[in-house]
Amino acid sequence: MKNRIENLNKAFESRVRLGIMSVLMVADEIDFVSLKEQLQVTDGNIASHITALEKLAYIKVEKKFIGKKPNTTYSVTAQGKKAFKEHINALEKLIRQTL
Repeated sequence: MKNRIENLNKAFESRVRLGIMSVLMVADEIDFVSLKEQLQVTDGNIASHITALEKLAYIKVEKKFIGKKPNTTYSVTAQGKKAFKEHINALEKLIRQTL
């Protein structure tokens, strides 16, 4: 029998990473403060998960200045969209097989 969870992506096991990707799948881009507030997590917590997703090339991080204030925005990459959709599809398949 095939392992039912083999197609789940370990990168999305964390609720914070799952939240980040969920937000980015519906938003073209979002800034750090808005993302942090939406997920209700600390700066350090979200930063470590963003770094992990960026290393996997699932999200793009863009740093710029608005006037003299730094502004960091995030967006999902094509690779990230594909990986997340595959993860969600695997979850749905697992649920259907379990029912």
